[in-house]
Amino acid sequence: MHSSANTTTGELATNDGKALSAVAFSCFGWAFDLFDLFILLYVAPVLAKVFFPSTSPMLSLTGVYAAFTATLLMRPVGAIIFGPYADRRGRRKAMIIAAIGVGLATAAMGALPTIEQIGIAAPLLFIALRLTQGIFMGGMVASTHTIGTESISPRWRGLTSGIITGGGSGLGKLLASAIFLLTSWCFPGAAFEAWGWRFMFFSGLLSSALGLLIFLKLHESPMWEGQRLLDETQKRSSAPSAPLKTLLRGGFLGTVAASVVLTFAGGGMSYLTSGYLPVFLRIVNGIPRTTVASILLLSALSVIISSVLAGLLTDLIGRKKAIVIYGVCSTLILPSMYLVLGHVSSILVAAAITIVLSGVGTFCYAPLLIILNERFPTRLRSTGTSVSWNVGFSAGGALPVLVSFLSKQALDLPSILAVTTCLIGLIYLITASLSQETGGEMN
Repeated sequence: MHSSANTTTGELATNDGKALSAVAFSCFGWAFDLFDLFILLYVAPVLAKVFFPSTSPMLSLTGVYAAFTATLLMRPVGAIIFGPYADRRGRRKAMIIAAIGVGLATAAMGALPTIEQIGIAAPLLFIALRLTQGIFMGGMVASTHTIGTESISPRWRGLTSGIITGGGSGLGKLLASAIFLLTSWCFPGAAFEAWGWRFMFFSGLLSSALGLLIFLKLHESPMWEGQRLLDETQKRSSAPSAPLKTLLRGGFLGTVAASVVLTFAGGGMSYLTSGYLPVFLRIVNGIPRTTVASILLLSALSVIISSVLAGLLTDLIGRKKAIVIYGVCSTLILPSMYLVLGHVSSILVAAAITIVLSGVGTFCYAPLLIILNERFPTRLRSTGTSVSWNVGFSAGGALPVLVSFLSKQALDLPSILAVTTCLIGLIYLITASLSQETGGEMN
């Protein structure tokens, strides 16, 4: 256990109320971000018909996931814009701007005409909005992934990481699943393909409104405030004039590279489980849409619980030992579960496997936030964390496209996913084994 383990249980970096609020707001911020992302995954089969029709259902689905990947590819751009902004102007301001932008871009997708109405312009406009959304999503990481851990006691930063990243992801999935379930009830059958998917996107306005109300009450990170006061006393800028250049040339290049690979693998496993299961259950298992929504609600709870426990374990036994264990579990469990799920006819058994897949799929993902945070100093933390996270997740988020492209038919999905998750798990395990212990004080 690292040296900060001697900190008393109730000790916080700031007073209890402000610290817990910062963690909660970071969690909600990440949840709203992923809520907008999960919406597309839940309506992917419909969007394949609306924007990317073809003679091959799997090819159409590949088009939808390509649009999904377009968002991820712009996340590093958001990191380059918002990371330095958060380091210079504060985490809170960056979070407010990014949250509003994500919600508005999502809602605009629901107002787009279909390919039958305006032809090729429809998918092009859809992709343009996905690109715009990606910039703001990249910006969310700069604040949600720093302000919470900078506000809490060193003893509980791993737990905080699990709450924000995995818990926020699970909460975002839970909200999206609830909206999906409600919309499926209100727009059954063909009505969902005509109007339901639009209302799914319109719910992005709700996330923007709620995000604005929440984040206006958020206190700034005490570590960032302390660094700002120190810089003012020493009469220097609160962040380097070129944070990205400083990051890449200031001895952090190797750190960024290792962080990107670890994030790619951890994020990839999350996308190939929580992100891909909505489609898998529909087109492989043939489970009705409303039943899928109910199963995903339960799997979201599994994500929240497993993420919090996975983050806490890194506080108890150390970051490196924990993530090596997670890498082993993921490499062994995820491929076998997908192979079994592909041949399941019972809805109850499929639900149980989905819950396990979702929980295990978040093991490697949950502690990434604190592992990245502890590798960068306060003056560069938002830039370093957001660049590493967004580049890694952009690559990991492309894996569903690869899986869909390699699968000529729906029956190919179980074996393709089994091979892919096994390989990604091995990459994570090797990278984790070569990593240094990061548990300790953040400076």
